[in-house]
Amino acid sequence: MSNTPSPETSSGLESLAVGGDALVGMATLGKTAAALALVIAIILICTALLRRWGPQRRAAGGHLQVVGSAALGSRERVVIVEVEGTWLVLGVGGGQVNKLHELPAPARPSGDLSPSAAEGERFATRFARALKQNAGLGNNGRRGS
Repeated sequence: MSNTPSPETSSGLESLAVGGDALVGMATLGKTAAALALVIAIILICTALLRRWGPQRRAAGGHLQVVGSAALGSRERVVIVEVEGTWLVLGVGGGQVNKLHELPAPARPSGDLSPSAAEGERFATRFARALKQNAGLGNNGRRGS
């Protein structure tokens, strides 16, 4: 008898070694994918928090507020900014900011609703009215007798 392994035994050892390397490679790939997913999740959470608190909306101790903006082109915008009771209409584009118009800010309602809250309230009222009107859809929005 010789001490050399038989061909059946050596092929089994080689397949076990290759399988073990593949298993280690898959574990490493899994750890890398999990770390990447964690980094992406952190970025998305930070982005959501920044949008919620809106640091671009208020600056300079609350004296500056972006009232609204509209895109005019790919890089041009018109922005309305409120500064201490005055609205400034600004044209922004091409690395420049130009004052287009200046007017006194309108008085806020007694409830001091933000524009988005007032719009949401109007939408809620219109939506409730539409639901009431469309309760009987069979007769063009009217209830049958």
